[in-house]
Amino acid sequence: MIDEIAAISDDAPARIADATTLAELRAVEAELTGRKGSLTLLKRGLGALGADDRRAAGAALNAAIGTVEAAIAARRDALERADLADVVARERLDLGEVPTTPRRGTVHLVTQTWDRLVDVFVGMGFVVAEGPEVETDWYNFEALNIPSGHPARGMWDTFYVDLGEPETVLLRTHTSPVQIRVMTDQAPPIYAVMPGRVYRRDTADASHMPVFHQIEGLVVDRGISFADLAGTLEAFTSAYFGGSIHSRLRPSYFPFTEPSAEYDINCVFCEGTGCRTCQHTGWLELGGCGMVHPTVLRNVGLDPEEWSGFAFGFGLDRLALMRHGVDDIRELYTGDVRFLEQFPS
Repeated sequence: MIDEIAAISDDAPARIADATTLAELRAVEAELTGRKGSLTLLKRGLGALGADDRRAAGAALNAAIGTVEAAIAARRDALERADLADVVARERLDLGEVPTTPRRGTVHLVTQTWDRLVDVFVGMGFVVAEGPEVETDWYNFEALNIPSGHPARGMWDTFYVDLGEPETVLLRTHTSPVQIRVMTDQAPPIYAVMPGRVYRRDTADASHMPVFHQIEGLVVDRGISFADLAGTLEAFTSAYFGGSIHSRLRPSYFPFTEPSAEYDINCVFCEGTGCRTCQHTGWLELGGCGMVHPTVLRNVGLDPEEWSGFAFGFGLDRLALMRHGVDDIRELYTGDVRFLEQFPS
């Protein structure tokens, strides 16, 4: 038996070294030390030997098995490292053309529009106010003269939050709740703009997104009239779009303003001459506006006999589309670098 052990031990290193894959190595390992391997079968035959022969053969067999297992482990490690090196070589990325100076990113188009609008209004004497995006029903609807059950609530597809009593906490559907917070927290005179993100259960299409941005303005002071509203919007229009673009107001309805109006501007593409974008009317609807409703003033503790004011609001995203000639609002949120690079900040 010792001669058989020696023969297997002498032959094993070459067989192990000849294995070029892990699968071949596993086959050699099975033939040597597996359940039916040659060394394993010899080990099972030790019981038939005499005590002295068994002792000598057992020592030789254990030494042979240890040597073979060490050789197999070393070969396995070498093959695994070779396989890893091959994978690395195949999946290697050529980074040789990466510029030494990283390219700077740019400010997103919506953020650019946000900043420009704020700059225009700050230049007109307004301050910037912000509020929470998760609001209560009171700030989002009730205080704005939209009580529970009011048909005007159908104008806003609302996301409600699972907090408190049902339908009492929600993701704000407009930035108007910030107006309520401003009038509640500070005494008039108030000249403020409120940019922010809002949420509605809209299906995403070329002109709608469930998450978008608005900016609203609020003025509350003594002696404020509808003429002040019209003049403010005209001044903003010329400052933001250029002197060739003007505004007009059309009668409308909003529960928190009375009287209310739609705010239109000359088409920024044809400058009022008529084109497909404006459906050959020469005008584009930008947002809504009106005089703050007396009920809203009373809800925040202001006397409508003493104070009056106006409010206006429009979509930041839509304004960005109009200013830059983009025809699909979804382009703003795809993250396509090729699109975003067209609008460097």
